[in-house]
Amino acid sequence: MNTSLNLTEPVDIQVEDDRTGMSVETLKRAFADNLFYVQGKSESIATPHDYYMALAYTVRDRLLQRWLQTAKTYSDKNVKSVCYLSAEFLMGRHLGNNLLNLGIYEKIRQVVQEAGLDLDDLLEQEVDPGLGNGGLGRLAACFLDSLATLEIPAVGYGIRYEFGIFHQIIKDGWQVELPDKWLRLGNPWEIARPEACVEVQFGGYTETYSKHKGHSKVSWISQRTVKAVPYDTPVPGYNTNMVNRLRLWKAEASDEFNFDAFNAGYYDQAVSDKMSSETISKVLYPNDNTPQGQQLRLEQQYFFASIRTEPGAKVLEEP
Repeated sequence: MNTSLNLTEPVDIQVEDDRTGMSVETLKRAFADNLFYVQGKSESIATPHDYYMALAYTVRDRLLQRWLQTAKTYSDKNVKSVCYLSAEFLMGRHLGNNLLNLGIYEKIRQVVQEAGLDLDDLLEQEVDPGLGNGGLGRLAACFLDSLATLEIPAVGYGIRYEFGIFHQIIKDGWQVELPDKWLRLGNPWEIARPEACVEVQFGGYTETYSKHKGHSKVSWISQRTVKAVPYDTPVPGYNTNMVNRLRLWKAEASDEFNFDAFNAGYYDQAVSDKMSSETISKVLYPNDNTPQGQQLRLEQQYFFASIRTEPGAKVLEEP
């Protein structure tokens, strides 16, 4: 008697993890799960942006597996990494680039098409992070892409500007600049690392005092402390499992809320430190036609150049 399943022979059953699997069926499940459990939307009420976010998280999950494995390899082999510092990083839109680098562009197109959607429409939902003014930022992005493709350990460091390069409209025949609110709907590609924040000191004064045998020493007493909070974005190579990273720093106040000032009725003063500190990473290249603008640009450069990992700090994925 013939049977459809021969129990005397081993059966090769392959089960893929929904977060890392690369088959069309697994990608379809992951896409649906991220829409429901991450975006919190059902298909009946999901917007095109919800679908984009769900798809972005689906792709990011595949990057994270390679990213963490890359970091582990760097740590195990104690490799040296190239550090690329730039005030600009024009990385462009991430989704299409990551699909190509992972080799799943056509699979995702099929997944999206079977869901009754158009991949080109979803790609257009992504906001282009305008974290650069032109050639310098694009060159920095190309270097990071190339280093990952050539499987060279590297990390890019920059500033996480809340508002990137301005948007332009023409009003009454004149150019009008509008803020580039690239973060207004969230950024699915970055991961905040608040546990790895470092402190940058600004202003203050110096004090001179005598040490042993009459030797004098000068100490710097800073006026204010600004927290630098890192946000990491994976940078995959083309047709390789290596994923490097771009680390952008956001400026935050060390003491965001002055409770005593608030209770005394000085409401603006209660949050003045927060506003002053966050201004450092607020805008890409603020207008420097005024002394205030020149000071802010100098503070941005000082903030960026002063950031370092504190001795003994445990920083995730730090090569």
